[in-house]
Amino acid sequence: MPRLLLGVSIRGDFVNAGVAAVTAEEFYCGNQYKIIKPRTCSDPLAQFRYPDDPFTVETARAGEIFEHTLQLIQEHLKQGLAVDLEGREFRYNDLMSPRYLSLIANLSGCTAHRHVPNCSDLCFHGRYRTQDGTCNNLQRPTWGASPTAFERILKPACENGFNSPRGAGRHGLSGWYPLPLPRLVSTELAATAPAIPDERHTHMLMHWGQFLDDDLEHTVPAWSTSRFSDGQPCSSACTNDAPCFPLVTPHTAPRGTGAPCVFFARSSPVCGGGTASSVTSSVSARERINQLTAYIDAANVYGSSERESQILRDHSAPRGRLKTGLPWGPSGKHLPFSSGPTQAQCTGPEQDSHSPCFLAGDHRANEQLALRAMHTLWFREHNRVAAELSALNPHWDGDTLYHEARKIAGAELQHITYGQWLPKILGEPGMEMLRDYQGYDPNVNAGIISSCYCSLQIWLNPILYGLNGTFGEIPDGHLPLHKAFFSPSRIIEEGGIDPLLRGLFGLAAELRERSQLLSLELTPQPFSRARALALDLAATNIQRGRDHRIPLYVDFRVFCNLTSFQNIEDLQNEIKGSEIRQKLKK
Repeated sequence: MPRLLLGVSIRGDFVNAGVAAVTAEEFYCGNQYKIIKPRTCSDPLAQFRYPDDPFTVETARAGEIFEHTLQLIQEHLKQGLAVDLEGREFRYNDLMSPRYLSLIANLSGCTAHRHVPNCSDLCFHGRYRTQDGTCNNLQRPTWGASPTAFERILKPACENGFNSPRGAGRHGLSGWYPLPLPRLVSTELAATAPAIPDERHTHMLMHWGQFLDDDLEHTVPAWSTSRFSDGQPCSSACTNDAPCFPLVTPHTAPRGTGAPCVFFARSSPVCGGGTASSVTSSVSARERINQLTAYIDAANVYGSSERESQILRDHSAPRGRLKTGLPWGPSGKHLPFSSGPTQAQCTGPEQDSHSPCFLAGDHRANEQLALRAMHTLWFREHNRVAAELSALNPHWDGDTLYHEARKIAGAELQHITYGQWLPKILGEPGMEMLRDYQGYDPNVNAGIISSCYCSLQIWLNPILYGLNGTFGEIPDGHLPLHKAFFSPSRIIEEGGIDPLLRGLFGLAAELRERSQLLSLELTPQPFSRARALALDLAATNIQRGRDHRIPLYVDFRVFCNLTSFQNIEDLQNEIKGSEIRQKLKK
């Protein structure tokens, strides 16, 4: 029925409109893309979220054009054709033949940017990992590779069956109930006062988890930060018009300036949905892109593409080392500053001066000082290992030294994670379920599951401690956590990474009861000089979970062979605190 009608105008109208909407803020600068992003104090996190790899950029852009084109078709049908779309999920496969889906894929760029790895060099692939994770599994070379879709174990929770997150509509659709505002949940449930020290674990437990996470997954954000409908920036828009999905401020939340919402943009979609579908034949539910490799391979040190790895390497001599910055302090060298047309400024709201970001395998290294210290430590470890290998094997060239040192560093990360970190996270019962390594199985997909999110911030201490060689306080003093964000230059100015690392392994993490979820430093905490910005990690995580359409808790219980429930009181054996159950019910 409408299939033939749609094909008439796809080429002339819908795809062109989709391209125009997605590229409203983009321009080309030399041989590199430079993107105009909001510079208001409501979204400093944005500058660390955008990929620097052109292939990932074009893949994300093509996915947005593909999806927005289909949305334009949906709106056109609702307005101009007598097709009853109310009361049921909208399915593009009901309205378009594979021929026209293939046409949209070609015009949007999805077909051109499809990842087709070359695994023919068996001598290399049998010895070293690729930078982007392809060919680790020779039978299925894109599993766990960058940039590919996250995996699913349950059907995503969508309001329209395709791409709309729960909570995006004003009213519940298809049986969904309206959801509470994430910032209200954060205010009522997540924020807690400081807890007592944890006698079993140091602060390094949480920060190793964050460093490991930066090796495994990073969602590609929406490439446009303005509404597709009219070009209004998401930083000033308080409506759920793609790609904007703002955090609405409840009346009870402190906001300093009284702003009605906080900037939030959705993640970029994979062309055609998840990896199980082909855009030439069908369209599945929206899935997001993992721009890192899904393997523990130190991608946060070396990058997740060949281009990134070449930028990070020191090519001045055939030593196989990573680039270094200028010497400073007694502790050696740091990573170089980023440079070029896409150089980002890493200046927090507490600072007057502007300083460039450090160059690392993952841009998030600049987000907070403890993470920056970990990245610096492992960059130094690669160069240490490369120097040792060079002394032992003077006949090796720079490429061999680089790949052998990279292989050792990746093995060290794996050993620490499985031998030291996971036993503390999972405990003995969890490690028994995990079992010892059973040998390589090519039928196991190493991709990251979309719903997998380990919120280690419950152990986060609200203070970053700087300790001297005798574990006393350094002259610059300790640093409140909210002042450690977006200010990597403090490492140079306040004693290097050694004081920070001593603070991580020399002091206890925070022990929190089940009723205590996050430090107040990570929930609405206005900065002293930029009060328009409130760092609310709990609300952001909730909103991102809705954006990624994470299924319901009850659905996961059924999947895991646990009992279902009809109301909160049915969970009194799992959630023993009556006060918590009352808050959840509210």
